[in-house]
Amino acid sequence: MGALTGKTALVTGGSRGIGRGIAERLGRDGARVAVHYGSNETAAKETVTAIEAAGGSAFPIGVELGAPGDAERLWQEFDRHTDGLDILVHNAGIGASHPFAEIGEEEYDRLFAVNVKAPFFLTQLGAERLRDGGRVVNISSGLARSAAMPATIAYGMTKAALDVFTRDLSKVLGPRGITVNSVAPGIVDTDINASWLRASDEARKEAAAFSALGRVGTAADIADVVAFLVSEDGRWVTGHWLDATGGSLT
Repeated sequence: MGALTGKTALVTGGSRGIGRGIAERLGRDGARVAVHYGSNETAAKETVTAIEAAGGSAFPIGVELGAPGDAERLWQEFDRHTDGLDILVHNAGIGASHPFAEIGEEEYDRLFAVNVKAPFFLTQLGAERLRDGGRVVNISSGLARSAAMPATIAYGMTKAALDVFTRDLSKVLGPRGITVNSVAPGIVDTDINASWLRASDEARKEAAAFSALGRVGTAADIADVVAFLVSEDGRWVTGHWLDATGGSLT
């Protein structure tokens, strides 16, 4: 039996990249995984198929985050498949397309709607579904605590807000034995970074140089950290910001 056998998990943005890595890892550990996606149904179904092919159980949930009523719609869909939750991973997020001097109010508001508002209200409405002893993990970013890439200031602000949410929510849910933590990736080789990270060997070398370990991160690197936090082994860690940047902030 896996470490998470009998548990139910929801991973937002679970169809691709880091989210898919987390969903697949939790599935391998025995959890039944709700794979949330915003628009790419094909990718979500592929993730579900991969989890099932490895012997796990999963189902897709398609709801666009950042729109009014998104949390209600997601939980209504979730309730069609199962009656409770043990693990909630807020992975869904979007990046900024413009630097500080150029970003407009519409893009700024969209960033906060998806990266901050959605996790807040998903957790608020999901708290009654989250069983005592459960886990909440928010996927933050090294950019919340580093100005290494100041062009991403608005994005970094959203992740810093998510970290404050993590810290304070741990006190709210702690009496129920529910832990709440942030995991902060650095540069990870996913589709969202493909346009520049895979453009040339030089680009990859420059990205790898940020890490003390001399390489670019993978989705599995982050998924394994999340797997620890949601397992019984992570029961005494809460309200914590975990640097999973491969030493990029040292």
